Amino acid sequence: MKKICLLLLLPALTLLNSCSVKLNGASIPAEMKTVTVAYFENNAPLVIPTLSADFTEALKLRIRNQTRLAVTQSNADAIFEGRITGYDIKPIALQNNNAPSAGGNRLTIRISVKYTNNLSPKQSFEESFERFKDFNMGSQSLESVQNQLNKDINAQLTEDIFNRAFAQW
Repeated sequence: MKKICLLLLLPALTLLNSCSVKLNGASIPAEMKTVTVAYFENNAPLVIPTLSADFTEALKLRIRNQTRLAVTQSNADAIFEGRITGYDIKPIALQNNNAPSAGGNRLTIRISVKYTNNLSPKQSFEESFERFKDFNMGSQSLESVQNQLNKDINAQLTEDIFNRAFAQW
């Protein structure tokens, strides 16, 4: 009896192991195999030296982690290219009427993206994406919080770009 149960259980486990569900909503055609992510130059008025490389690598990493696509340098089925067009830090809450100071700040990053789908040109697009994150510096310097803010905003931007390209959101 145990052998029969084991024999029935083994195929069921094999079947379950081969099933997978993607929750990222990506709908990538089977014929699409490669993608190129060109370097996103920083053309913002305020230039952060590492932002271009950090954003470009974040987009490549998202594609590698959430798709089966190979990231290549040329001859790709799809191409991401663009530039960083804005990097702003602005006060959002003023405090102290006698000597106004920022009670909160907002970091905003804008990216202009051109996505070319060589297999299905109708899905190509050219759009701008913008995300922000509010923060309080308190007694910290901007440099001490800036790296984490950039990472957080890059994650939001790459998700938006990924969804627009592969989930048609």
